[in-house]
Amino acid sequence: MKLVVGLGNPGKKYKDNRHNIGFLLLDRIAKKNALLFKKRINYDFAKLNNSIFIKPKTYMNRSGIAVTSILAKHKLDDIIVVVDDINLPLGEIRLRCDGGYGGHNGLKSIGNSLGSDEFKRLRIGVGYADEKELSEYVLSDFSGEENEILKIVLELSEILIEEYINYDFDRMVDKYSVLKKSYSEKLDKSQDQ
Repeated sequence: MKLVVGLGNPGKKYKDNRHNIGFLLLDRIAKKNALLFKKRINYDFAKLNNSIFIKPKTYMNRSGIAVTSILAKHKLDDIIVVVDDINLPLGEIRLRCDGGYGGHNGLKSIGNSLGSDEFKRLRIGVGYADEKELSEYVLSDFSGEENEILKIVLELSEILIEEYINYDFDRMVDKYSVLKKSYSEKLDKSQDQ
């Protein structure tokens, strides 16, 4: 079975924050597939085919607790984490098999809990405006203009996650390569408007 972890913070206060892009994507996939998230102490989860989706309720900096909690209950042999990335421009996507944490405390928590940084990532750029304190920026909501870009990036990310759960990570990377040009064109059009 596969585990798809969408990173974010629980609660209405954080619902549309940049830091919650993982939750936003999983909610979109759940809605499309008529899935309901069930509540557990450390996470909310939903199942689709051979995959489990979780949204940690432990807050971003302690996401690893939720991941190890579900791994204790289910044999999951493949993990992907959907995460915001301030080091990428808004809307840019980066797929990685493993690697560092890029200063992201959610990824660091998961790596520390697993004892390894060898888990897959779908990193979604949220950019970073230097005029704001970093914590204030990632906990702020997307603006109206940014929401147009967000719709496009979540649409593509949903397709990529479907490719991952139905096939594998390599197939997901191939799909991204095929769709990247048309995706970039859509982003350019939304930014010109």
